[in-house]
Amino acid sequence: MLNSTRGYRLRPWASPYVKWRIETYSGMKAEKIRPRDVLGFVWQEKWQLLRFLRWTGEIDKAATRD
Repeated sequence: MLNSTRGYRLRPWASPYVKWRIETYSGMKAEKIRPRDVLGFVWQEKWQLLRFLRWTGEIDKAATRD
């Protein structure tokens, strides 16, 4: 997520990419997403997000193996 928030690292809730991803996943309208909505979403979906990060780490590890 850090790469997707480039330019918005101190305020990721303002990132158009993050808003779009939350809209895609949750159905909330991107233009109506506020900082507390982003934080609430992250808290509510924390286990799914952690599972996704673990999966991407495994994919990255497999891709770099020779």
